[in-house]
Amino acid sequence: MLQRLTIRDFVLVDRLELEFAAGFGTLTGETGAGKSILVDALAFVLGERTDAGVIRAGCERAEVSAEFALDDASAASAASSVSVWLRDNDLDGGDGLLLRRVLDANGRSRAYLNGSPVTVHQVREVSEWLVDIHGQHAHQSLLRAADQRLLLDAHARLSELAAQAAAAWRQSREAKNRLESALAGAESLAREREQLTWQTRELETLGFSVAEWASLDAEHQRLSHTASLVDGARFSLAALTEDDISCAARLDAARTRLDDLAEFDPALAEITTLLQSAAAELAEAISALHRYADRLELDPGRLSEVEQRIEAVLACARKYRARPEELPGLLEGWRERLAALNEAADTAALETGARETRQAYETLARKLSAARAKAAKQLGAEVSRVMRQLALGSGRFEIVLTPVAEGGAFGLEQIEFHIAGLSGNESRPLAKVASGGELSRVSLAIQVVTSQAASVPTLIFDEVDVGIGGGVAEVVGRLLRELGSERQVLCVTHLPQVAARANWQWQVSRNSQNGASLSRVAALDESGRVEEIARMLGGVEITAITRQHAREMLGFG
Repeated sequence: MLQRLTIRDFVLVDRLELEFAAGFGTLTGETGAGKSILVDALAFVLGERTDAGVIRAGCERAEVSAEFALDDASAASAASSVSVWLRDNDLDGGDGLLLRRVLDANGRSRAYLNGSPVTVHQVREVSEWLVDIHGQHAHQSLLRAADQRLLLDAHARLSELAAQAAAAWRQSREAKNRLESALAGAESLAREREQLTWQTRELETLGFSVAEWASLDAEHQRLSHTASLVDGARFSLAALTEDDISCAARLDAARTRLDDLAEFDPALAEITTLLQSAAAELAEAISALHRYADRLELDPGRLSEVEQRIEAVLACARKYRARPEELPGLLEGWRERLAALNEAADTAALETGARETRQAYETLARKLSAARAKAAKQLGAEVSRVMRQLALGSGRFEIVLTPVAEGGAFGLEQIEFHIAGLSGNESRPLAKVASGGELSRVSLAIQVVTSQAASVPTLIFDEVDVGIGGGVAEVVGRLLRELGSERQVLCVTHLPQVAARANWQWQVSRNSQNGASLSRVAALDESGRVEEIARMLGGVEITAITRQHAREMLGFG
């Protein structure tokens, strides 16, 4: 349930914090006062697209926050779904959920859920379980076949099955396209297979790897400089230990002489110690150099082998216009493509795949069709019942399912809303038989019925009662009041008959402050509701009779 809405610098609102109650509430006020701005602000925080034009004039950014309780027993399934989604996305906030969205003057928006940054897509995803907004132009979407199908599927809890059927349709179409491509391009595919086969064999015969390339380079460097390495090792050994004036001999002589002199000056003892350490390290270096020199040998044959291998790799790389280290990846890509071509060449397997995927689609689609037929009959009867309450007693709502031979991602039938009885008995599409007022009432009937079946805890109706009045308006108020016993309902209305049925009521007004127009919202007590209903009844001049009528409508006596 929606508990709190906080708005900052959004259109005509500077600062506003609203505390929501359960049940059925209405939002009323003069035309142009900004009633629908609150709905727009809620839609914004729930992820609806918008632009910097909603930022109040002279301000740098707009900000809207919405706080929800997740322990509403009347919508336990929605609360459970939200809680699971929050845990799965590491956004768990206990028994509550806080959404905040900020829009700056550059049109860049940021969204937060329970204090953590989230994407607008995530906001839209979670908001589907929180609030359902029915705008005053909702009937326009009811004229589109795609929206009619989506509404029926959503009402009948068939959206997941419809998605599975759509996925099966795409798989079937892809399998069919693969078969047709294989049959149409068999000759060109055969040529490509032949070319890839010998190219793959050539690289497989080469047996080259990236690790080998690094090893070949290092070995070639060493073999091509073996003579220089041997000469360098011999020269160093001679200088260090083999010549008469070698480094080792002179170091030993210096150490011995200083050791003798240390008897006369103890300060030389530390120096002789250092020379002893140097002599030990020098001896270790000489030993290591001997071992290195012993391993070195000129091997022209191995050098030739390495150079031939390098040239073979480079020739192959030049042939396929690639760097040597790219050859293994090239081979892997050819293998994958060759496997796909081999599969495409197997037309029998492709025919089997196309047949099996089509059968899988038809199984799901037929199951979907049967469920749709049952749900269409039930929904038609329920909407027709509500239409009779809305002074459309001669009308009958029908959902027509027209079979489509090959089917599609939508299933095996087209879905269209029809009305019978309003203009003769013939059943005709909704858009062709209903007037503006009738269409508004049919739309409201559909929304009331589908909302009752939904698990969304909060329902917003934004002036969906446009075009109706009198006794019909009283019925609308009663229907929304009944709906409010199961859900939290907020209705933006201009009809006193609807507002009088509410459990609670807010009044929106517009005034000027420092030259700027601002919207204000006030929660109405008993006397305030009497005055507001009287205004809605009587217009500019409110009389005692009008006030008495308002009290009677409100049931205040």
